[in-house]
Amino acid sequence: MAKYVKEILIRRDEIAAMCRRLGEKISADYADREVILIGVLKGAYVFMADLARCLTIPCRVDFMSVSSYGSGTRSSGVVRITKDLDMDITGKHIIIVEDIVDTGLTLNHLRQLLGTRKPASIAVCTAFDKPERRKVNVTVDYVGMQIPDEFIVGYGLDFDGKYRNLPDISILSDDSQGGAQ
Repeated sequence: MAKYVKEILIRRDEIAAMCRRLGEKISADYADREVILIGVLKGAYVFMADLARCLTIPCRVDFMSVSSYGSGTRSSGVVRITKDLDMDITGKHIIIVEDIVDTGLTLNHLRQLLGTRKPASIAVCTAFDKPERRKVNVTVDYVGMQIPDEFIVGYGLDFDGKYRNLPDISILSDDSQGGAQ
C-alpha cells in the first residue's frame, strides 16, 4: 500500500500522544461521572478504541453509523443515519466521538438528533479537525489535531472503503484513487 501514499501527515506516535492528552482532559472534566462514548462509524472506530483505553473514568460505548459522503472525497451534504444507538441516553453524559470534522454538516445533524433524546450533556471529541472547511458553525469540545485541507486516510479514515488499516494519517497519491489493486 505504500505506493498509494503520497505523504505521511501524522505518525502513529503523534496519534498515540494525542489520544493520551485527550483521555487525560476528558477524565479530568468528567472526574465524578460516567460517560457514554458514541462512536460515529466507520471512521471513528480505531480512534474511539484508543481514546477509551486512555480514560480513567467509567465509560460505556455505543455506535451510530452516519454518512454524508458516498464514494467521493467531498461531503454530499445529505446526512443519513444507517445505524442508531442501542442504548438509552436519557440523563446520561455523552461524548460524540468523530474521526474528522470538516463541513460540520454531519455533526450538526447528529448533535441536534441526540439532543432530542434528553441526555444530561453532549460533548464532541474529534481526532482531526478542518475548521477552514466549515459550512455550519459547530462546537467541538475536544480536538486532537487541526489539519490542513487535504483528503486523509489511515487510522480508521478511508477512501471508498480502503486504507482504514494504515497506522499513520496519510495523504493519498494521485494513482491511489483510480486503478485496480
